Amino acid sequence: MKTANNQVYILGSSRIPFAKSQTVYADVTRKELMVAALNGLIRKNNLQGKFIGDTALGCLMNSSADWNLARECVLETELDPNSPAYNTQRACATSLDNIWQIAMKIHTGAIELGIAGGVDTNSDFPIEVSDKFRKFLMNMNNAKTFGARMKALSGASIGMFKPRAASVTEPRTLMSMGQHCELMAKEWKIAREDQDQVALASHLNGAKAYDAGFYDDLVIPFHGITRDATLRADTNIQKLAKLKPSFDPVAGTLTAGNSSPLTDGAATVLLGTESAAQKLGLFPMAKVIDVQAAAVDFVHGAGLLMAPTKAVSQLLTRNELTFKDFDYFEIHEAFAAQVLCNLKAWESPEYCKNVLGLKAPIGSIDRSKMNVVGSSIAMGHPFAATGARVTGTLAKLLAGGGKKRGLVSICTAGGMGVAAILESV
Repeated sequence: MKTANNQVYILGSSRIPFAKSQTVYADVTRKELMVAALNGLIRKNNLQGKFIGDTALGCLMNSSADWNLARECVLETELDPNSPAYNTQRACATSLDNIWQIAMKIHTGAIELGIAGGVDTNSDFPIEVSDKFRKFLMNMNNAKTFGARMKALSGASIGMFKPRAASVTEPRTLMSMGQHCELMAKEWKIAREDQDQVALASHLNGAKAYDAGFYDDLVIPFHGITRDATLRADTNIQKLAKLKPSFDPVAGTLTAGNSSPLTDGAATVLLGTESAAQKLGLFPMAKVIDVQAAAVDFVHGAGLLMAPTKAVSQLLTRNELTFKDFDYFEIHEAFAAQVLCNLKAWESPEYCKNVLGLKAPIGSIDRSKMNVVGSSIAMGHPFAATGARVTGTLAKLLAGGGKKRGLVSICTAGGMGVAAILESV
């Protein structure tokens, strides 16, 4: 079998503004959000009528009615309808994992061009019926005689009509991600004030970047808004300090202000070879170097959102790099406490030895290089879209000139984490 060894490039990125759930996009479907982000990418990069080798799109809060969501979204765009597409899901790292899948297909020569992305919306939330009501409907559907229908009807009750909403709790602990992160914050002794400072920096950096025009070609106007509706340019440390704990009302430190909000949105990234870029008249923004996924046993003591420490450690070891070799760090802010726990773990000799198997701590990240244009607390976190947002942002930062390398780190539900390395062209 002949296998290529292509270098893979980020050629473009496009997303719609993110918005707090049940607000701006309250009446917009997940498909409409995803198609809008795709169309932005297509028009920006002159892909109308072009064949795309493959498209990987993800959605956590998907519905069985959208079982072929990715392909249906592609068919709604101006791409060549012969372009295939498929659905994926790896919790909050879904679209980063999609980027890696598409990159590997390009690397091996299976395709020349590919799109990775994701969408999530808690406004177009899939609601399931109860198990009892589902069985009742199936029995009624299968009943062929009057007697069979009457027998099925005899099993009906008022309680069975209560809908069952999709849960965001961990099935093995029955705890939410915020509750798990509260445990991490206590274990690592993360102060409330430090969390609020991370949140404040996210908002101020994001607002400054928007004002400077950084996002002008990354975020396309949609549904009447032009920037992320969760961004608070006017917040300050005093306002953040007044917010009450969200997950532990007695001794908690996580609040609505230092946690990412439930968000609606979609994001995309275009990947390809150098020859594909030349054919399209595009200039590569950054090179995809490596990606790593990892997991922790959070049921038996590990912090639910600590897996990025392992993913990053494995990436650095394999590529013989240290934190000093990076110019930018895009650390997904599910919660400010989660970011600070990860940073503290990398600095801990005991943790790095016992958990990561290292002889010495990885070290400290230069905080002036972290999330320099805002991150999930300020921009929002539509679960499956965040990886594409972060990667597109980092690619543009590296394309700005003078900088050579960036690191992405994303924590996910289920005790997983995914990290990636990009380099300038």
